[in-house]
Amino acid sequence: MSNLDLPQLEALAAVVDEGSFDAAARRLHVTPSAISQRVKSLETAAGTVLLRRSKPVQVTAAGTPYLRLAHQIGALIAEVTVDGLAQRPTSVPIAVNGDSLNTWVLPALAELSDHVDFDVRREDQDHSAEMLRQGVVMAAVTTSDEPVQGCSVTRLGIMRYHPMCSPAFRRRWLPDGPSGEALTRAPMLVFDRSDDLQDRYLQQWGPVTVPTRRHYIPSSADFAEAVRHGIGWAVLPRQQCDRMEIGVDLVDLAPGTGIDVTLYWQQWTLKTAALEELSEAIVAAAATALD
Repeated sequence: MSNLDLPQLEALAAVVDEGSFDAAARRLHVTPSAISQRVKSLETAAGTVLLRRSKPVQVTAAGTPYLRLAHQIGALIAEVTVDGLAQRPTSVPIAVNGDSLNTWVLPALAELSDHVDFDVRREDQDHSAEMLRQGVVMAAVTTSDEPVQGCSVTRLGIMRYHPMCSPAFRRRWLPDGPSGEALTRAPMLVFDRSDDLQDRYLQQWGPVTVPTRRHYIPSSADFAEAVRHGIGWAVLPRQQCDRMEIGVDLVDLAPGTGIDVTLYWQQWTLKTAALEELSEAIVAAAATALD
């Protein structure tokens, strides 16, 4: 990685962040051909392909260390000050799962939003560590306590999920109470194809068949609303349940059962003021919100 060209690294990061060469050109105020030339020159110097020209553009395994380096340099440059004033707000890309984003993370970000720009990537907590490995984000809320190379790990706490449905749904689908068989027959709500929380919860009822009916609702707030409207049953974070009236909007279909998800904060070991400030805010918010 000797004799690296900073504009070339900046172009690489912009293409991955924005998802296309055209969008990267708009961000950097140059032409798309200039972005393409810079990336090609960097790939020539590296002797390998660094970007997969897909939609959106993705970094290759060989490009991962270059992308990480580009973000690290960008973060350090953003903190350079002249006469005590930063030249521009620091941009911090982070990965957060939808439930955390919808319940406790946004208030933490609000405290810093006047001087830090956030690029929040919504990613399932079981997969967000991969974004750290790729160098796409600088920090992530994850379920992995195994530190990604170049990262540190802090335990945040436990997010508790309770099995919920609407009163009308319970009368329609669970008239004799919950059981593994009844739950597999009833329509289930699932966030997306990577969401296995409901399936993991069902395993607590012993050997069960795969549910035949699933509704996919890829939005955390709309997901809880779908439960309230009786579209299906699902496990919901305690924090979302607290926002609704239990017994009227929602009912716990099997009190005393549920599933716990332990969350961790992984961040680059590279020290920047913005990242450290963000980490302190996230850890403090988790200490209040999580069990």
